[in-house]
Parts: sequence; C-alpha cells; structure tokens
Amino acid sequence: MRNPGEPERREDAAAERLDAFTAHRPLLFSIAYRMLGSVMDAEDMIQEAFLRWLRAPADEVASPKAYLTTTITRLCIDHLRSARVRREQYVGPWLPEPLLTASYPDIAETAAQRESISLAFLVMLERLEPVERAVFLLREVFDYDYAEIAPIVDKTPANCRQIVRRARERIADERRRVDVPPERQEALIDAFMGACANGDLPGLLTLLTDDITLWTDGGPHARAARRPIVGADRVARFSIGVTPRIPPGTTVYHVEINGQPGVVLYADGEPHTAFVVDLVGERIHRIWMVLNPDKLRHLPRGTPLAS
Repeated sequence: MRNPGEPERREDAAAERLDAFTAHRPLLFSIAYRMLGSVMDAEDMIQEAFLRWLRAPADEVASPKAYLTTTITRLCIDHLRSARVRREQYVGPWLPEPLLTASYPDIAETAAQRESISLAFLVMLERLEPVERAVFLLREVFDYDYAEIAPIVDKTPANCRQIVRRARERIADERRRVDVPPERQEALIDAFMGACANGDLPGLLTLLTDDITLWTDGGPHARAARRPIVGADRVARFSIGVTPRIPPGTTVYHVEINGQPGVVLYADGEPHTAFVVDLVGERIHRIWMVLNPDKLRHLPRGTPLAS
C-alpha cells in the first residue's frame, strides 16, 4: 500500500536539495569561472552539476559542499581537456571572457580571490594543465586543505602538495599586485583613450612603459592583432591607428572588470569592446582587450550598468 506521506517527503527532500545547491552556487561559479575563463561555460558546468546533484543518491552525499565542489571541479577538468584543441586552434591571442565584478559580488571576497579573477591571473593559469589548475586554485584561492583536495582530483595529499609547489614556481614571476588607487587607474585609462582619439603619439608614449604588451582578442569574428604587440612605440601607433574603427555613437562606460578598473564600449546598445590595463608605477604596462563578440554576449544589453 502506498504511503500517503511519501510524495510530501519527496517534495521536502527536493526542496532541501535546491536550497543546498542555491547556498553553494556562488562557490561553484567562483571555481568554474577561474578554471575555464568563461562566464557562459561556467554557467553550463553549473547547470550540469545541478542535474547531477538532483540525481545523486542520498547515501553518496556525506556533505553537500564536498559533493558539489568535487562535481564542478571534475566537470571543469573534463571540459578543459575536451576544449584543448579548440584553444590551440583559436585565431589570435585567447583571453578570458570579461566579468563585471558587480554582477558577481561573492566572487572576490578576499585579497587572494580578488587577484585570482584578474585577466592577467586567468591568462597565467593557461600555463597549467587542467588538474594542476584545479589543485592550485583550490589550495591558493579557496584555502582547501590538501586532504580535502586529494579525493576531488584522485591524487594523494603529497601529490597535491607537489603540484602546488610546481605551479607556484611556474607562475611566480607573473603574480603582481597593483598598488595604484582605482581613481588613478581610471584617470590613466581616460588619458590613454584621449591620446588615442587625438592622435597624440608623444602624449601617449608618456603613459606607457617601454616594454608594454597589448593583447587583442578578436577571435574569428572581429579584426584584431593576431599576435601580442610589444613595445611602447608599436603599441601607441597601433592604438592610434585602430581608434577610427570605433563605431560612431559609441558610449564609454567605466566599470570594474575582473576586480580592477576597466572600460566597456557600447554602440547601439551592444558591447563591442572591453579592456583593462595593468600598471607599473604610474604607467600602463599591459593592456588586455576583448573584441570577440562571442565573449561579450553575456554582458547586459543597453548598458553595463543594467547589471
């Protein structure tokens, strides 16, 4: 005979599952975005993790957080492995999808987490293999113990410790914190854009370090440099040369992108360019510019302030 209370218990269990997933969703996105460098791919992994979470037998879930963290991490590792060929065949420099920090307030609660969403940091992670990346992020950014990380990636704690040590060595030279106030960073961005618009080559050169590098990610859809541009004179001349291509009526918005001051350019309500700069002292040292429309589709229509 069917128990009349069974449907109600199933509904309660489903509601508890949904509540647990919702509570941990910010953590899952934080892991997935850093692993993949893509807002849209991260959301896809979260959706798949949710479906697996709903199907998981209760006796396999000792801890919702541990189960969900393991699931999202393994999904991201598998995704990175399957996407390797596409990354290798990508047209021009590959940059992460820019993330409007205000849309994800839980993604950078600590100094380490804030550094780890910068475009520079995410590009740096491309040097690491998928499992290396997962172990490094869980330890360095999310402060997991090696004993917690080991079962997630099917390694021993000692193996995980070695992976983190090697990863630190591979990327040590690139980890740099900017100590310039955000207001000054915005002022330098404005000065850079003004000099480009006015064709002021001497003025532009005063804003750039001698060894500046500019990355432009247009993918297969937007015109961009196929290789990084290095050196103040080359970057300045390139920047001045491409400025006339900006669509008429473009609106410039100062927003926080990946935890640092940046700019998004909109034309006819659609984003067409997003960029951030890294500074050394009072000069621009690196510019990361995303023009690939596929990587801007997740941004709000009309204005980034709508987020």
